[in-house]
Amino acid sequence: MPESASPMRFETRAIHDGQDPDPTTGAIIVPVFQTATYVQDGVAQHKGYEYARTQNPTRGALETALASLEGAEYGFCFASGMAAISACMHLLKSGDHVVASDDLYGGTYRVFEQVFRGGGLDFTYVDAADIDQVQGALRDNTRMIWVETPTNPLLKVVDLAAMGVLAADRKILFGVDNTFLSPFFQTPVEFGADLIVHSTTKFLGGHSDVVGGAVVTSRDDLADRLGFIQNAVGAVPGPWDSWLVLRGLKTLAVGMDRHGHNAQVLAEFLEQHPSVERVLYPGLASHPQHELASRQARGHGALISLYIKGDVAGARRLAEATRVFALAESLGGVESLIEHPGLMTHASVPEEIRREKGLTDNLVRLSVGIEHIDDLLDDLKQALATI
Repeated sequence: MPESASPMRFETRAIHDGQDPDPTTGAIIVPVFQTATYVQDGVAQHKGYEYARTQNPTRGALETALASLEGAEYGFCFASGMAAISACMHLLKSGDHVVASDDLYGGTYRVFEQVFRGGGLDFTYVDAADIDQVQGALRDNTRMIWVETPTNPLLKVVDLAAMGVLAADRKILFGVDNTFLSPFFQTPVEFGADLIVHSTTKFLGGHSDVVGGAVVTSRDDLADRLGFIQNAVGAVPGPWDSWLVLRGLKTLAVGMDRHGHNAQVLAEFLEQHPSVERVLYPGLASHPQHELASRQARGHGALISLYIKGDVAGARRLAEATRVFALAESLGGVESLIEHPGLMTHASVPEEIRREKGLTDNLVRLSVGIEHIDDLLDDLKQALATI
């Protein structure tokens, strides 16, 4: 339900919505319903559950909680973020056209180009931070605008309100990958988004111990179709994975507060360091869309990208010299991570396209965790000294 209509604030809803005590035992935590099927009282007489691919009470609790936090009506959980994105693409048909951000997670680009393009969808990639480029790319057969904001890994910010108006005027779907900020910092449904996607692996799970995805919407027609796709394709999370994400949601608010605080301090430090050419973080006044980011979001998140002075050798040394920041893909866990997008998360993007978009060999991405800020500063200082 939209936040304005709820009597409870975000922090309270994260702990309680969809998570009533178990009526049988009184257990305060939603149980892990580890079952494949459900006994029926008679032929076609069940208690709302028939088969675990179709419904599971643990998964249902998570879907209710996620919809609430995003201010939406319906939630659907999937086995991964890529499965959630794929479910959104299954809403389209062969011959349809999608206008997408040109700075997408490499796995999203890969599934668009190597799976769905082969199935008849067409994609045009533009700088979605420039609404004129998006408008100019629209065609008669365009059926969806797909954006990340901030983008991955260049942290461009998309004007969600303007994009929502454009999509509504053209009567096309507007999808937003909200993984980077989470609903604690940003709720795209406020700006007209029809589909909001998450990799629940990241901040929503929050502990780097589960893989999952989710789609939320407030449109009845999309909910009907997504429910069918979820069941028919079957890329659903198991009850244990759903339970782990539910557990992560309970501390999402306090975690995101610390993530954002730590990232802001580190971004300001890095911006002044002589070995750093440029820092990309929407919380910095130097970010070209800082004002927009501050207006449409309630915080700036945990992701920082930076260009090291020099070439790939310096970026490699930094990534391999940190001790608290772990060299690993992914993001959004309690621990801090460092990675080289060109050689790791975005290696599936052709090199010429990476270079054209600014994913050069001296680019490094940080996912800032919730460790003590002084330990993170000390770690970056010693690692930067190796360059």
